[in-house]
Formats: sequence, C-alpha cells, structure tokens
Amino acid sequence: MASILEVRNLHVAYFSRTGVASSAIVDVSFSVRPGEILGVLGESGSGKSTLAASLLRLLPASGNIQQGSILFEGRDVLQADPRELESIRGRRIALIDQEPSVALHPTMRVGDQIGEVLAAHEYLDKKVRRERVRQILEALFPAETERISSSYPHQLSGGQRQRVLIAQAIACGPSMVVADEPTASLDPTTQREILSVFQSLRQKFGLAIILITHNPSLLAGLADRVLVLYAGSVAEIGPTDSVLSSPLHPYTRALLRCLPPPLCGADEANRKTKLPVIAGDSPNPAWLFPGCRFEPRCKDRFETCREREPAAVSLSEGHTVSCFKFGG
Repeated sequence: MASILEVRNLHVAYFSRTGVASSAIVDVSFSVRPGEILGVLGESGSGKSTLAASLLRLLPASGNIQQGSILFEGRDVLQADPRELESIRGRRIALIDQEPSVALHPTMRVGDQIGEVLAAHEYLDKKVRRERVRQILEALFPAETERISSSYPHQLSGGQRQRVLIAQAIACGPSMVVADEPTASLDPTTQREILSVFQSLRQKFGLAIILITHNPSLLAGLADRVLVLYAGSVAEIGPTDSVLSSPLHPYTRALLRCLPPPLCGADEANRKTKLPVIAGDSPNPAWLFPGCRFEPRCKDRFETCREREPAAVSLSEGHTVSCFKFGG
C-alpha cells in the first residue's frame, strides 16, 4: 500500500538571537500508510513536538527546516505556496495540540469554535454548518451533543475539552491527524477513553494518525508501529509489539525499564521500590558531538560510538535500529 506521508532526511534547527543554531531534528525519515497509527515516542526534548509542527510548517520564527522533504498525498509540503498550505492544513492533515485549555477560545461556545474551522475551509450557509457541527459532535458526544455544543470550554472537563479538539481536527474530513501528547494532562481512565476515540476514528473514517507521547504503555494495543526519537534522531522504528516487547536500542530499553509496574497484583514491596532512571541528561542541541547522541548515557557504548553516528540497520521486516551493537 502506498504511503500517505513520506518524510525523508528531515533536518530542523532553531536559531538564537545571536545566530547560534540548535539542531532539533536530524536526518529523520519515516512513512505512514493510510489508516495506520504511528506512535512517536521519546522523553521531553527529544524533538517530538518540533517534528509535529514541521509536518504542517508551523514552526515558530526561530525554527528553520534546513533540509529534507515532506511528501503528503503526493505533494511536497516544503515547496507548497501559502494557498496550497491553506488547502492542506486542517482540511487534509490536522494537528491536535496537547493542551486544550490553551488551544480553545475561552469566550466562544464549543459549537461556534468547530463551526469556525468549517468556515475557514469551505463556504456553507449557517443552517448547513450548524448541522455539520451537530453531526461531528454527535460522533464524539452521542449522549450530550447539544449541551457540549452550547458550552464554554471552562464548563467542560479535561477529557471533554480534549474531545472538542479532536472534533475540530476531524471537522473537514482530513486523511491524517497529528496528535501531540493528547493525553498528557489527563488521568489514566480518561486517557484510555481518549485513546479509544482515536481507535474508533481510525476504524470509522480510515484516518491515519501520528500519536506523539512520552509514555510507551499508551501505544500498546493501539499503534501499528512505533518510532523512537532521541535528541532529534531516530533511534529505532518498528512494529509496536516488536519494539515494546523486544526493544533493540539501549535508549528504548532504558525508557521501558522506567515504566511503573501495574498496580493490579503488585505487592507492597514492589509499590515502594524506586523506579530506575536514565542517568545523565539529553545532549545540548547547540553542542552536539560527532558520535552517537546517546553515547554519554549508554551502558553498552563502544569506542566507535564517540567517533561517528551509527547508521540505521534493518534487522527484521520493518524493524530498524541505529546502534553499533547491530552493525550500524
């Protein structure tokens, strides 16, 4: 099946006021198929949000895409003029921000905010637009469509506000949604509810979804594949079951070791056990050295790791790792 999104050799940097460049994304390549859920996993500062913003060319003024290509539905997003971008953003590929309390307008009713998304991309008379808004909200709030539509954001719970952002994202019938940490501020029960919404949207509308998170457990049973980012570089990418059950890169293994044990059945001793941490800090993007980015924090490092970056090595169907342990 042909890919709906092809990202090749993407390099993104931020520039300080004095012109110092900090590499945020370095030589990132991946693809997404129609209807696929790709999980993007990494700790804070790994480049996940920068990657999301780059896909829609929504970087701040200090950010710059220095190299690479982003082909979406056959069109190169990086070469698109403003009018082409307007026809892509929101209409064909939508971005869901991680903080709904900031993304939603505090003094507008929910129905009007979704209606504005529709109005921005196609002309509809008010009656047709109101009906479209009702249908969209009904898909996400079947039992309380009218109440949600007439509510202000502050009258809704965190989970409900997150669903409103999802409603805005799917309003124009896009083929892809990029969700940047959509469950970060939610409790575990509401997190599971939001994830089930994404699964339902994939099944109902055939949406391709890029789900960005720092929590590996959220991707199990949901994502088809996982891309692991470290310091802006792809450490590992492969089928979700394979990456989460048999991680290859030392960074991926370290991330999974930091997960807390399930509370169900955990004895008191395990509950009081301190969780392991990844020693050290992520590298300063303004002072990157020539070797592997994870080398200073890696317990399995070789001398070669300090000299050059490892190349990506394919070890099984669709499972690729960038590590000298595997011949990189």
